[in-house]
Amino acid sequence: MPQLGETVTEGTIIRWLKQVGDEVAQDEPLFEVSTDKVDSEVPSPAHGYLTEILVDEGATVDVGTRLAVISGAPLAGEPGGKGSAAAPVAVAAPVEAELPAADGDLEEAARPEAAASPAGPVAARSPGGAALLSPIVRKLLNDHGIDPAAVKGTGQGGRVTRGDVLAYIDAQAAAPSRVREAPSERAVQPAASFSPASPGDRDEIVPFSNIRRLTAEHMVRSKATSAHTLVAIEADYEAVERVRRHDKDRFREEEGLGLTYLPFVARAVVDVLRDFPMLNASVGENALILHRDVHLGIAVDLERQGLIVPVVRHADGQSLRGLARAMADLAERARTRRLSADDVVGGTFTITNPGPYGTFLTAPIINQPQVAILSTDGVRRRPVVVETPDGGESIAIHSVGLLALSFDHRAVDGAYASAFLKSLAAEIETRDWSAEL
Repeated sequence: MPQLGETVTEGTIIRWLKQVGDEVAQDEPLFEVSTDKVDSEVPSPAHGYLTEILVDEGATVDVGTRLAVISGAPLAGEPGGKGSAAAPVAVAAPVEAELPAADGDLEEAARPEAAASPAGPVAARSPGGAALLSPIVRKLLNDHGIDPAAVKGTGQGGRVTRGDVLAYIDAQAAAPSRVREAPSERAVQPAASFSPASPGDRDEIVPFSNIRRLTAEHMVRSKATSAHTLVAIEADYEAVERVRRHDKDRFREEEGLGLTYLPFVARAVVDVLRDFPMLNASVGENALILHRDVHLGIAVDLERQGLIVPVVRHADGQSLRGLARAMADLAERARTRRLSADDVVGGTFTITNPGPYGTFLTAPIINQPQVAILSTDGVRRRPVVVETPDGGESIAIHSVGLLALSFDHRAVDGAYASAFLKSLAAEIETRDWSAEL
């Protein structure tokens, strides 16, 4: 199982595109794999014949797991065979490495010093004898004060998986009189746990999909990691609305896209972030890591079955048109399951856009390891007070909506976040959007 992204630790075999005995060319698609966010085809690492399939369709296995054997000649009895299978082509399975955790563990991952042999299982222990634990597993163990040696591993080569730790936690919660010994050798009580709901006779059970389950885990970790705080401001979109009305038909003809509010907000965000770099950042070890480039995450709804956040790379170097094109392309590929793993990692700031549903105010959950996420809520026509040319006041009908920012109070204070929103609203209200478009 290859490494399919920075934070990917496992994958599910959806479908084998070749069967045992088939010839396969190097770089020819061999199987389809699904991770928590992305489905993709994996090419063959070598030319030869598929002589063994070791993992069935539908199975979920860890990165580095040996999936199949490709040999230099066909099996005995197959066309072109010589009566016996040739020795397997030496295609070493990648050894699982310590990966950056999705919850913001940005320290450089430790890798084992020695790789497993091509035909052998992935090593479960480092040469020094310490268990190789993925960041998610290590965090679960640390958060619950669990000694890794107390958990029986069911992963490749006896490796402790996330499921093993969760099963251990559930078992401990079911026996509240017991205590566990943490690595610090002090006894701690099991983490508080609630029993799952029991369905009634007329209830329907809908199992969590892979993306729903992993999204839930990520959201819970985010709430446990960041000191979430919400600040919101009203923005007058009338300058944007005038341009949209005037240019929407021409824009659709030239770009093949509808001209929504989102690219205007995104363009304003990437500019304002230059003056507020502590919101384009991640929390490190007793430090704030400021990112020089803006890689803008855009939350995309997958037909109400889940949520994914593909990333517009170097958004701060793109025009409004460029951002509109990039966001439309990512959204289309997200909904057709054609994103690559690299399309959904590396974001530095995220926008979520529930506005098309007419929302009033949304408090989004921060996309770790970022420190802020902006919600663009519904824009409505309503009366507002405006200044007249003679300095007086009058009532006018404008397009108005709220901008809501969830930020990590560990990284910045409310004054900083509020100043960012004030500058963002001013940018939306006063920019010459006609010239920009």
